[in-house]
Amino acid sequence: MAAGRPRAVAAGWLRAVAAGWLRAVAVVGWRRVVGLSLGAASALVSSGFLLVTGLAVLPVAGSAAGRGRVLTAAARPASALVAFERRRLRAWYGTPTPDRAGRVFGYLAVRTVVGLLGAAILLLVGWGMVTVAVTVRMWLVGRPFNGEGEPVGGLTILSLVIPGAVLLYLAVQGLAGVVGLERRTARRFLGPTESELLRRRIDELAESRAGVVAVVDAERRRIERDLHDGVQQRLVAFGLLLGRARRAADRGRADELLRAAHEESQRVLADLRAVAWRVYPAALDTLGLEEALTAVAEGSGAKLSYAAGSPPEPVATAVYFVVAEAATNAVKHAAASSVHLDVWRAGAVVRVRVTDDGVGGADPDGGGLAGLRRRIAALDGRFAVESPPGHGTVVEAELPCA
Repeated sequence: MAAGRPRAVAAGWLRAVAAGWLRAVAVVGWRRVVGLSLGAASALVSSGFLLVTGLAVLPVAGSAAGRGRVLTAAARPASALVAFERRRLRAWYGTPTPDRAGRVFGYLAVRTVVGLLGAAILLLVGWGMVTVAVTVRMWLVGRPFNGEGEPVGGLTILSLVIPGAVLLYLAVQGLAGVVGLERRTARRFLGPTESELLRRRIDELAESRAGVVAVVDAERRRIERDLHDGVQQRLVAFGLLLGRARRAADRGRADELLRAAHEESQRVLADLRAVAWRVYPAALDTLGLEEALTAVAEGSGAKLSYAAGSPPEPVATAVYFVVAEAATNAVKHAAASSVHLDVWRAGAVVRVRVTDDGVGGADPDGGGLAGLRRRIAALDGRFAVESPPGHGTVVEAELPCA
């Protein structure tokens, strides 16, 4: 009974060690462990390649032309090693790297050190696992002896197992740190530099600013065309009807012309209201985005699903114009019998999807859709149109709210 109790305690400690190790492995992940193993192997290859390259450069270190020839000859195998690292990072870590040259030799030098560190930690993990397992197993089966053939006490065994288990756990945590180091190294040497990121951002801002100017100009032209071809023509007709009513000698004819003039005035007001809403929908300020979109849905016979709350004003305005333009195109140009408007919040972004069952074939670079794309790009959003001929149209937009 006295001998069984230490073994039961040891079994409990073994289960605790196993649970702790499994939790540590869960932190790292099996795919990352495989990726680290492949990285350790490639680090050995890279170290040999860098050693050979360094020895080849030494005799011509004082000659720029000689160094250039050696590095040019080494560029192809170096690029092959970096390409393997890109595939490994993408396949086992889920970390894609930009497809650019980067600083290949600098990356290989730093990455080799990180890979060898990972290899050392992997060996430490393997050695710790074997040591803990063998020691505990010897004690459980009743054959714990030291090097001189004398039995080892339970406390001595536990004094070996517990520190070994802790070191094993720390080693597995170290693997997670190596994974982070490999990702940062790839971003540092293979990713864009800060100046490149800044230049790219400047280009994006310049493009979006030009897009905003183009959108404003296009909207002005559309408003002018609507006023000239719609409101102005109706006002002319309205004036002619009033003039004819004033000159009519027959009272009944005058009343008929006045009724026609009154109806024409209602149509003029409707056109003016449509033009005003095209400039800026006042309902956004008074009723909010949901009510404004409800009016669009009712006017186009669409079905609205709204779950976006109250986004910031610029986002709400962009969402409104996307939905209004897409719904108008679906009804007027695509001959759609069913239109669905979906607006919802997903984390820090508002997403919009407008689908219809119309004739499809919408041109993403057409005036209205291109204007929407530029409007969304000005807010760092994403805009996409999918419109295969004969299969309807899907317009999607994603706008950040932060």
